[in-house]
Amino acid sequence: MTKVVLFIATSLDGFIASPDGTVDWLFHDADYGYTEFMASIDAVVMGRKTWEQAKTFEAVPFAGKTVFVLARSNTSTADERIRFVQGEAPQILHQIRAEATKDIWLVGGGDVIQQFIAHDLIDEYRIFVHPVILGSGLPLFLPQAKMTTLSFVSNTPFQSGLIEMRYKRKA
Repeated sequence: MTKVVLFIATSLDGFIASPDGTVDWLFHDADYGYTEFMASIDAVVMGRKTWEQAKTFEAVPFAGKTVFVLARSNTSTADERIRFVQGEAPQILHQIRAEATKDIWLVGGGDVIQQFIAHDLIDEYRIFVHPVILGSGLPLFLPQAKMTTLSFVSNTPFQSGLIEMRYKRKA
């Protein structure tokens, strides 16, 4: 079965974006495993705000991947790879898994991540901690109704000071 992987960057103080939603503080000096990760997935899941920001990074965000955007309203696009979906995370994930043959990348933002955590749907956490303290911004993890316990897999330090931490859902 395909895994849901939260592959995301955060500041040292736990923010995934500045207060205005920008991520200009992210390191771009190396690949940090991104190319290899992209080869392991065929679907991407994110919220509407994350999708809007992704479109500012490149002309065709997540090229070659099916992109599921959780949105509160019906929206359409000419790009047949992009699917705006509504509903609860378990039903949406069931729909995605019916089509996916590789792993599924959960990108963000915080509301979408919280929904997947609340339903225990994230199989692997790959969190890239940047040695930057923002002081405020959009938090990686929102308050949860339940505690989530994970198992440590590994960590990888990089020359830049960035550290990748890997955890998996505890069985």
